[in-house]
Amino acid sequence: MATIEIDRDVATKPSTSRSLDLKLEVVVIPVSDVDRAKAFYTRLGWRLDADFVSGSEWRVIQFTPPGSACSVIFGRNVTAAAPGSARGLYLIVSDLEAARQYLLDRGIAVSEPFHGAGDVHAGPDEPYLFGSVRVSGADPERGSYSSFASFSDPDGNGWLFQEVTTRLPGRITADGTTFASQSDLAAALRRASVAHGEHETRIGGHDENWADWYADYIVREQAGLPLPS
Repeated sequence: MATIEIDRDVATKPSTSRSLDLKLEVVVIPVSDVDRAKAFYTRLGWRLDADFVSGSEWRVIQFTPPGSACSVIFGRNVTAAAPGSARGLYLIVSDLEAARQYLLDRGIAVSEPFHGAGDVHAGPDEPYLFGSVRVSGADPERGSYSSFASFSDPDGNGWLFQEVTTRLPGRITADGTTFASQSDLAAALRRASVAHGEHETRIGGHDENWADWYADYIVREQAGLPLPS
């Protein structure tokens, strides 16, 4: 199983520099056939934001994945990068299996779930966050950040799903709990339900304050704080 070495001092200290917000807006991906790429990302179910054309020499198309604040653009004469050269484009999901099924239902090939083999950075597999070895199956402990699946667009630009259920401390403040989509909220409620069932087993009966317990669990989980017991 992969392990993550974390600088705890960095992980637990939110940035105090708030004089300027820098919001990642667009990632450019290089493609060889604009219409083929447009058809692929349409089939993914992503939102088409723009398709601008100027003569025969310039075209730009923008798509946004569901729940994302960042978009992708591609087109004609929008980047000098070689088609298919974009790698390591991460899509964060709260339920890896649901994300895979989402693609399979649309006829998109996607890898089986995989996880890392520890601190191993040599091997035949394409490198990703945890190294260069992909062990079949989701992370056995289903640790946040530790389970992946991959797919590519027709040019070979490489995308990865990464399952994140609990953020590292300091990434999200406890008073700013938000969800990018209805499905993410539903997944959080399901996890809280399982944990609450274990809580009721421990206390030996029904918890009348289950709503407060759910709320506390979900806020703490997203903020990376210790979970209620």
